[in-house]
Amino acid sequence: MGDSVKEVRFLSKLRELIGRMGQPNRRLLQATSIMGILFFTSGLVWATSPWASPPAALAVGLVFGVAFAHPWRKQSQKLSKILLQVCVVGLGFGMSFHEVIRVGRSGFAYTILGICFAMLTGMTLGRLLRVERTNALLVSVGTAICGGSAIAAVGKVMDASDEQMTVSLGTVFILNAVALMVFPIIGTLLGLSQTQFGLWAALAIHDTSSVVGAGAKYGTVALAVATTVKLARAIWILPISVATAAARRRKAQIQFPWFILFFVVAAVLNSYFPSGAPLFGRLTDLGKIGLTVTLYLIGSNISTSTLKTVGSRPLILGLLLWIIVAALSLLLIQKGIIRL
Repeated sequence: MGDSVKEVRFLSKLRELIGRMGQPNRRLLQATSIMGILFFTSGLVWATSPWASPPAALAVGLVFGVAFAHPWRKQSQKLSKILLQVCVVGLGFGMSFHEVIRVGRSGFAYTILGICFAMLTGMTLGRLLRVERTNALLVSVGTAICGGSAIAAVGKVMDASDEQMTVSLGTVFILNAVALMVFPIIGTLLGLSQTQFGLWAALAIHDTSSVVGAGAKYGTVALAVATTVKLARAIWILPISVATAAARRRKAQIQFPWFILFFVVAAVLNSYFPSGAPLFGRLTDLGKIGLTVTLYLIGSNISTSTLKTVGSRPLILGLLLWIIVAALSLLLIQKGIIRL
């Protein structure tokens, strides 16, 4: 009886000691959470200011994502997708419809060839690197068409697992972040014209957000070319998704990227209703600010766990495929074989 009482007392003291040891850790966790919220919100406010640029916003977002646990990860991911589409439409109010048609018509042919090449090369590299087939296809689709949007659409049709989606999205998001920061520097060093750079960014960078961000950093003409050609490339989400569903002999709900149509409507309004110029100018400015905020949100969603989840082989596949596509398209643009 006395021994059992002693055991109870010992266990209660042990629990009390463990509780005391845990208090500093709990306090540290609470302090870290508060710091994370303050960093995230202050970064969000800064991203709307004139001092922020798309590459800088992405970099600050990445610092937050690596240093802190995201307090609103799911909400941030949803908001970044919606905000990106709204911002692309806003940028359409600053573009000429005739120029959009001209650039889009030329870019459409290049995107067909580029998509076929990227898909074939990606699947071949995937076999050589022994990357799981679904992951290889998703990384190839993301590189060939429209980054995360294409992966999300095709992955849904393929019934890809959460892990397969996370690996593919993580690979593309990491390379997107690198591209947004590196491409403007390379373009400047090589003396690319704004038209050349816009075309290169549209053909070689995965996600619409990074394409538009890189174009905005390089100049007004580069922004117009990059956005228009990239949207011509993004339209291929629909036929690729349909073809994947047909190959797997299954029915699937496939969403049309309606924001592309609204972008064209915005360009039409800007071209044929000059009286709306002051309003259209404000909408274009809001689109640029919103794009910077979008890139901050995207950067904040890339964490150390994302880097660990991706693994080496899918990342090597994505990196090699991206380097091949970027180098080849740049060479063809410099030689004048690809031009607008």
